[in-house]
Amino acid sequence: MALRGFKVIELAGLAPGPFCGLILRDHGASVIRVDKPNTHPHADTMARGKRSLVLDFKKPEAAGIFSKLCLDADVLIDPFRPGVMEKFKLGPTEMCKANPKLIYARMTGFGQSGPFSKMAGHDINYIAISGVLSMLGGPKKPAHPINLMGDFAGGGLVCALGICLALLERYSSGKGQVIDANMVEGSAYVSSFLWTTRTEDYPAPIWINPRGKNILDGGSHFYQTYKTKDGKFMAVGAIEPHFHKELLKGLNLDKEYQYQINNPEMITKLEEVFRTKTQEEWCKIFDLTDACVTPVIPLEEAHTFPHNKERNSFMLQDGDKVVPVPAPRLSRTPAVPELRNPLPGQHSLEILLEKGFERKEIDSYIQKGIVHSLDMQSSL
Repeated sequence: MALRGFKVIELAGLAPGPFCGLILRDHGASVIRVDKPNTHPHADTMARGKRSLVLDFKKPEAAGIFSKLCLDADVLIDPFRPGVMEKFKLGPTEMCKANPKLIYARMTGFGQSGPFSKMAGHDINYIAISGVLSMLGGPKKPAHPINLMGDFAGGGLVCALGICLALLERYSSGKGQVIDANMVEGSAYVSSFLWTTRTEDYPAPIWINPRGKNILDGGSHFYQTYKTKDGKFMAVGAIEPHFHKELLKGLNLDKEYQYQINNPEMITKLEEVFRTKTQEEWCKIFDLTDACVTPVIPLEEAHTFPHNKERNSFMLQDGDKVVPVPAPRLSRTPAVPELRNPLPGQHSLEILLEKGFERKEIDSYIQKGIVHSLDMQSSL
C-alpha cells in the first residue's frame, strides 16, 4: 500500500477529520484515533482499521502523554478551532519543535486566520461564504448538497491531499510543515470550474444565467432527471450535439427538436415521454449507447447494479453494511482496507506500551482517569 509505514495521530472529531484519516488508513498508514472519555461506541462511522486510545485532556497529564505519542508520528490531524491545541501547549510551535518532521494538519471550517476563524459553523456555513452555495439549487433559493461539498470534498479529501503533498516534499527537505486545510477555501478550490466558466467568452455559456437556468443546474432538457412510468428516475446528460442526437433517437423524437439551453417546453416534452415507459424499459433502449442516459440507482441498491457489481465497487463492513471501496485504484500498491471499527479505548494499553510507557505507569493513568482502556487485564 502506498502509505504503508507512515504513522498518523488523529484527534477524534466530526466528518472531515475522520474521512481524512480513513483515506490515509485505507492506503496503508497506521492511524491512532485519540478519543474523548464517554465517546459513544459508534460515534465515528469512518474509523475502520484505526486503533483507539482514550485520553481525558481535562487532566493535565494527558497533554504530556499525547506529546510523547507524537514524537515518532509522521502526521497529526487536528480538527479543532484555532487556539484549542495551543491551550494545551500542543500547537504547531511546540509539537514541530519536538518532532521537526511532523506534518501538522489543521482541519477547520474557516481557516486559521480571519474574522470568522474561531466562530462555530457547519458545512452549509462554509460553502455559503465560499460562494459555492449561491450557485446550487433552483431559481427560488440555494439548495445545499447534504454535507458533501464542505465536510468531505473541500474538507477531508483536500486535507488528505495536503498531507500527501507535505509527505512527498519531506523527502527532499527532511522537514515537516503545518497545513491550513479549511472547508471554505477547500470547497471553493474544488469548485474552480464555477469561476472559470462564468464568462461570455467561454465556448459554452455554462453559468451566465440565473441559478437553475443554466446547462448543468436544471435549465436544460438534456441535463436533467426524469420520472418513469413506475415512479423511478432516469438521468440524462446528453450535453454534446452528437450525444443529443442519440437521445432523440432513443426517445423516438423528431430530429428537428432543438438543441437549446433553457427551454422549458422541451423539459415538459421529455417529462411526458419518459413517463410512458418503466425504468427497466428505458434501460433496454439506452444501455450501451452514447445517449448519456442511465438509471438513477437508490443508494441501497448501488452495490447490486451490474456495472458496479462486476467491478466490485462496494464491499461489506461489519458483516452486512455496504460501503464504497477506496478510490482511486492503484495498480501496483492498491488500498487494502481493514473493515473493523475500533471501540473507544480498545487499544489504549497496546498503544501506550508500544510508545515506551511502563505498565505500572499506564495502570496509574487508568486509575486516575487520565487514560480509559477496555483491556480488562489493566489494574483498575
